[in-house]
Amino acid sequence: MLGQRVASAAAGIPVILVLIWFGGPWYLAAVCAALAVASVEYQHAQGRRWLDPVGLLIAAIVAGIAVGAHIGRMEWLLWLAAGAVIPALAVAVNPVDEELPRAVAWTVGGVAYLGVLGSTLVMLRQVEFDGRDWVYVAVLGTFATDTGAFFIGRAIGKNLLAPTISPKKTVEGFLGGWMTGFAAVVAAAYVFRGSSDLAFEPWHVVVLGLTLPVAAAVGDLVESAMKRARHIKDASELIPGHGGVLDRLDSILFTFPTVFLFVEYVITRG
Repeated sequence: MLGQRVASAAAGIPVILVLIWFGGPWYLAAVCAALAVASVEYQHAQGRRWLDPVGLLIAAIVAGIAVGAHIGRMEWLLWLAAGAVIPALAVAVNPVDEELPRAVAWTVGGVAYLGVLGSTLVMLRQVEFDGRDWVYVAVLGTFATDTGAFFIGRAIGKNLLAPTISPKKTVEGFLGGWMTGFAAVVAAAYVFRGSSDLAFEPWHVVVLGLTLPVAAAVGDLVESAMKRARHIKDASELIPGHGGVLDRLDSILFTFPTVFLFVEYVITRG
């Protein structure tokens, strides 16, 4: 399992870094594809078949929200409106085997979870002048947090962090991830500041370094809580050693909004 995890990361991370570097339509397509697949996994956990028409429609709407974020604010808002109305109607017409209100809430909540939070992967890349560098900071900080939490928790973890949600996550793992995430955010920010004039004050990167690992841990716990509610271990087995695409996006869906809001409202307007 550990060997598969390392091999998958070694194969996937360079591709991700290249896509971030070039941005544009290839980056947008990759984000849309990842969000659509994660949406299908999410709907499958609800009880739908993998190629269920309603599930595919919802996946298309989630990807459309990301496309709307790329085009402009009005298009993004229109896709959000569609994401609130169309999935609810689709589930009402073709519900899964559970109470209709709960099915609608689960489905619309999934659109908000993946569509709204996921669209910040596009929004951050489009930040004027230094969006690419902030995406690198977000990705490297998230990877470092997850990796540190995994290995440090595995090595010395004894005190459970949230046993009712995730029985394997420990306080030691959380603190280890916090330290490695902080170090990665600060290091990445200063590397890109030296190579491309990334703009920030020293206290900016300290605050972001302290905040991002917490957001990553919260995102991980949120997805763990959803999987526990659906009685599943992983969203799928698509990525060897890692589970599904949704399992890889869990932290990112919270760290990217954190970095985007920080850049927009603290660094740019501060």
